[in-house]
Amino acid sequence: MSPLQAVILGLIEGVTEFLPVSSTGHLIIASALMGLDSPERKASVDAFTIVVQGGAILAVLGLYRSRVLQMLRGVVARDDAGRRLLINLLVAFLPAAVLGVLLDDLIEAHLFRTGPVVAALALGGVWMIWLGKRDRAIQPSSHHGSDGSGGITVDALSRRQALAIGLMQCVAMWPGTSRSMMTIAGGVMLGMRRKDAAEFSFLLGLPTLGGACVYKLAKNLKESRDTGAPNLFEALGVAPVALGLVVAAVSAALAVKWLVAFLTRHGLAAFGWYRIALAGAVVVLAWRG
Repeated sequence: MSPLQAVILGLIEGVTEFLPVSSTGHLIIASALMGLDSPERKASVDAFTIVVQGGAILAVLGLYRSRVLQMLRGVVARDDAGRRLLINLLVAFLPAAVLGVLLDDLIEAHLFRTGPVVAALALGGVWMIWLGKRDRAIQPSSHHGSDGSGGITVDALSRRQALAIGLMQCVAMWPGTSRSMMTIAGGVMLGMRRKDAAEFSFLLGLPTLGGACVYKLAKNLKESRDTGAPNLFEALGVAPVALGLVVAAVSAALAVKWLVAFLTRHGLAAFGWYRIALAGAVVVLAWRG
């Protein structure tokens, strides 16, 4: 992998990780367009698409450090709200932690391809457009403001609601679906404010993305040791992987700030139209060879 390819993939990861458009789907498509999906490199590139999410984790740790510190205080019983938030995040994370390990090989073998990604992008786009219309339709007859104010906050979320968001997150194991789409939209459907649904989604990304990064990296290194095949760093280079992480961290921080402001004002429908347009563009490119 060249430094330029690493920068491009890191930028795509950072910009799309927390937007409801599927970072993994974008990375799979971009890797294919750059010719990085050859059989001898595919396993390493697939691992890179997960490991580079570490940059997005660093961005959330920096932007939401006050929330992270609040949860740490909750561990030592000095902050009830922090302890409650930490428990909710663990409850929401548990379904993906279990199913992710059980289904990882199956998903990687059958869904880490352009075709399934395009299908997920298109179907998710239709769903988001519907959800955006539903959100606008109920606002006039509810206590929600036009900017998405009112509704359940992160601190008021119940464990049952957290579990529901966690179950919806499992759908995003299908590349192209988008973890952010499922968790943000799930929170909105449960009555959360858009801003708070996004914040809970970002924080839920810490254990979810962190766990996926560690698991995928460990799996890649173990398979390399067992089979003698080059691992992620040997196949792609240490410097490109590190460069991709740095670019992902910086771009993710900027994307998170922009997304919160955009969701508060405009909602989710615009991302649905983008997903459909991207799916159509990929189909046209594939048809033209």
